[in-house]
Amino acid sequence: MIFKSKNSNRSGEDYWIALSDIMTALMLLFLLISVVYMIKVEDSVKIPKIFKETSQGLSDRLNKEFQKDLHAWGAVIDTDLTIRFTQPDILFSTGSSMLSPKFKQILDQFFPRYLAIMMQNEFINNIEEIRIEGHTSSFWGQNSNPNEAYLKNMALSQERTRAVLEYLINNPLLKNDQKEWLKKHFRAIGFSSARLLNSNSQPVLDISQEDPNKSQRVEFRVRTNIEQKVADVIKNNS
Repeated sequence: MIFKSKNSNRSGEDYWIALSDIMTALMLLFLLISVVYMIKVEDSVKIPKIFKETSQGLSDRLNKEFQKDLHAWGAVIDTDLTIRFTQPDILFSTGSSMLSPKFKQILDQFFPRYLAIMMQNEFINNIEEIRIEGHTSSFWGQNSNPNEAYLKNMALSQERTRAVLEYLINNPLLKNDQKEWLKKHFRAIGFSSARLLNSNSQPVLDISQEDPNKSQRVEFRVRTNIEQKVADVIKNNS
């Protein structure tokens, strides 16, 4: 009769216990890898979601809200969410920063609705700032040289955007919380003739290609924090 030693039995048991421990460790490792992979996939999905919820969401809301009014206002909505008022004859008198009665009426119709969209829960935390931009043509007067014309138009464009902001912030149609948000997020900026447009409303550098009427405009340009949020997602996954 052959007897197995106790040491032999113990060695076999130790072998299977060790193998079991290795298999358990491997399962935990694979589980950990799966969890990490799922987190990365989830984070990668956040990037298009951020763009869709903010850029596409704002674009849809702005177009839906204002599409019927744009023609009467002489305005357009660009693909970058900028709302551009393009008819200088209904904005200001030539060389003046005083808002025309017609432009005041347009702002009364436009701005409370615009601000309400920006302050909706789905957008408000993604708004970095909103710029009221003033643009002029390159022309000032027949006796003005280019530098003088640029500086005088700079002063004019700044005065005009400030006048727009002043009118909006004093508008009785706005609630106090809207005015407070406006003061924190709106900027009035004058560009003079630095961003000229041609007859197709496309940017041009050559003055000879400029359309003076198209160049004279007021724009509401929204800047979101999408880029920073995307950068944060990428950083967390690196």
